[in-house]
Amino acid sequence: MKKIVILGAGTGGTAIANKLRKALSPSEWEITVIDRDDNHVYQPGLLFVPFGLCTVNSLIRSRKQYISHGINFVIDPVKRVNHERNMVETDGGSFDYDWLIIGTGCRLAPEENEGLMDEWGKNAFSFYTTETAALLSNAMANFNGGKLLMCVAELPVKCPVAPIEFVFLADWYFRQKGIRNKVELHLSTPFPQCMPNWPRGRVIMMDAARNKGISMSTGFALQEVNKNGKFVQSFGGEKIDYDLLVIIPTNAGDQVIVESGLDDGSTFIPTDKHTLKALNHKNIYVIGDATNIPTSKAGSVAHYEAEVITHNLLAEIKGREPEPKYDGHSTCFIVSEKGKAYLVDFNYDTEPLYGKYPLPFAGPFSLLKETGMNWLGKLGFEWLYWNLLLPGKNMLLPPTLVMAGKKEQPE
Repeated sequence: MKKIVILGAGTGGTAIANKLRKALSPSEWEITVIDRDDNHVYQPGLLFVPFGLCTVNSLIRSRKQYISHGINFVIDPVKRVNHERNMVETDGGSFDYDWLIIGTGCRLAPEENEGLMDEWGKNAFSFYTTETAALLSNAMANFNGGKLLMCVAELPVKCPVAPIEFVFLADWYFRQKGIRNKVELHLSTPFPQCMPNWPRGRVIMMDAARNKGISMSTGFALQEVNKNGKFVQSFGGEKIDYDLLVIIPTNAGDQVIVESGLDDGSTFIPTDKHTLKALNHKNIYVIGDATNIPTSKAGSVAHYEAEVITHNLLAEIKGREPEPKYDGHSTCFIVSEKGKAYLVDFNYDTEPLYGKYPLPFAGPFSLLKETGMNWLGKLGFEWLYWNLLLPGKNMLLPPTLVMAGKKEQPE
């Protein structure tokens, strides 16, 4: 019996386990998925929690519910990957493998940012975990005026567009409360502009921010959070004061990756950005946030990567070489307010363009345009996530960027 072990039952790990189970004979291949708990969180929804658009409890479901029959699901913290012996060690035992797929994700590491722990959970909050999103929801509800600073500590982060989505939604939220004139919104980011180096997209986003009265500090790499002075300071010496700090602290890979010697010093795994194989290991693939590849750490990326890894692993099982199929494809809705959103579709080499998605000319979604239909797409993705993406069903969306129907100028 050949064995495949998958670490992490998040978006990528669950989807690829289900895809592989359909493709491989259970009498020949044993598939085991290991995670520390049974709580699967719909992470895109966490951004909505601070604004009362959803609750934390509505975003959590059982991991086991989405793992197909015929897959061993083990709830047990992983202690170490012994890649020399092809073995995973957990608190409760060990699992040998012929192939290993690592989808351990990434985590918030506020302790890595000087001074942040003094404010963490008090005047500094985030929205990337259920716990921090719930705390931020309370802080937003009790905020009656002053300066709200959205600060990105350093790169990489889970989703490059989430910070500007947050300040857009904050503008809407405080307008609904009738106190927008009492709130100053400011975004600080290490990006040279408000988001990745997308000349076309960043102009649109910066114009939208300007129209909403949102100010920005770009190229801002966080050095420290000063509790007493209520300011953050960059390594360049720039200081920004705040009354309420919403921060994306340092993002780090799972500690087991470091302790197993699988990272390159960054806490992420060196990964071939086209085949998605670990660069230093013949029988390990890496999916989702655990990789060091230069694309978004978002759910759509994990979906596209699952398609590529499934294709390549099945090819290798049949004695063929893996193909460099993945092009960094990512698709992101960017909410501008309740009821409206933008949409971007891009890869390693191509910045977001205008056009329609997913059908080249019919859409129904519009790229780089603010529409109500895009908002419905953002909401509708949750149904697709639970019912098609996680179960590993064919969503009829190619894993690579489709250029048909895209153009450099708007209609």
